[in-house]
Amino acid sequence: MDKIVEEKRNIDLEYNLICDFIKLRNELGLTQKGMGEASNTIREIIAVIETRKKHPQINTLIKILEPFGYTLSITKIKEKKYEPR
Repeated sequence: MDKIVEEKRNIDLEYNLICDFIKLRNELGLTQKGMGEASNTIREIIAVIETRKKHPQINTLIKILEPFGYTLSITKIKEKKYEPR
């Protein structure tokens, strides 16, 4: 796969994850501060995730999502990248 195409695909996947994160927060009726308080995380961490200023660590996302009954999971994407030999 072309390097530029692969980078765009990765950006799109990350963007979709962050959009789902924001959508969940809004569906729960929470502000960034409220989500932070409920997950014992400071508001700034929620803001950094949502603005994509840094790549969030998996354990941070899990810590934030768990109090609301959510976690991360592996989901199949449309295109298959790996071909066994």
